[in-house]
Amino acid sequence: MEIPEIPNLIHYAIPFFAITLFIEVIVDAREKTNSYETKDAITSITMGLGNVFLGLFSKVLVFAAFIFIYNNFRLFTIPFTWWAWVLLLFTEDFSYYWMHRISHTNRFFWASHIIHHSSQRYNLSTALRQSWTGGFMTFIFWLWLPLLGFHPVMILAQMSISLIYQYWIHTERIKKMPNWFEAIFNTPSHHRVHHATNPQYLDRNHAGIFIIWDRLFKTHEPEAEKPIYGLVKNISTFNPLYVAFHEWINLFKDVVHSKTSLKNRFNYLIKPPGWRHDGSGMISDDLRKEWKKNKQK
Repeated sequence: MEIPEIPNLIHYAIPFFAITLFIEVIVDAREKTNSYETKDAITSITMGLGNVFLGLFSKVLVFAAFIFIYNNFRLFTIPFTWWAWVLLLFTEDFSYYWMHRISHTNRFFWASHIIHHSSQRYNLSTALRQSWTGGFMTFIFWLWLPLLGFHPVMILAQMSISLIYQYWIHTERIKKMPNWFEAIFNTPSHHRVHHATNPQYLDRNHAGIFIIWDRLFKTHEPEAEKPIYGLVKNISTFNPLYVAFHEWINLFKDVVHSKTSLKNRFNYLIKPPGWRHDGSGMISDDLRKEWKKNKQK
């Protein structure tokens, strides 16, 4: 099978990111909508650059894992044809949905993903606020694709396409897309909900490209009231190192220093963010139930 040469699409997209971000900053300043804050945007861009740099190493690991499975265990040999790319579009996005959903409900993966949610602003620079550690671990959700028979080059290319698609949905400039588009695809409206800390919005709309997964698995929430962005407990710093590693440090402390059983120490790794062994914490479901209860009063 002839393997085409596919460039690193993320690197080619960087100029587009820079130009559109600059345009949005200019429009924001002209209209005084206050969606940008200088230190916050600089932090997001720094996190993005760090992600690209570390990606040079993590992608080697990921490609090696994909190649190992593809060469030794693949069930089929899927060619580089148009129908294979269409099939991969959906299977890769399905993988992304579950990775993203579990990254919100499992604290080990949340420790990496929390970086993307740590900004209290929502703009194109927020899309660049990416994890420095996620690339070394979340690839496990895609391992079934080389097993199925997709070539690793195809998989990595489609993963890049997914990330590039998700850039434009990080904006408040676009209110709503046409109804048919909103029904099928992830949009700024859907993703604003995902970044919000409003109780009814927590852990909703995990889509990458297609919102159909959220509709199918009952995690979809339409945008109603104005989103409040950030974390349930926001961090008060723009230090990139703190942003990148603060939750890993907190997780380590809970696992090592909690005065509880070995089982509960392990639970800190697999339970949702907010869980406490003594029952004093509140996870997203608890906050949503409390919100619904107050709303009914």
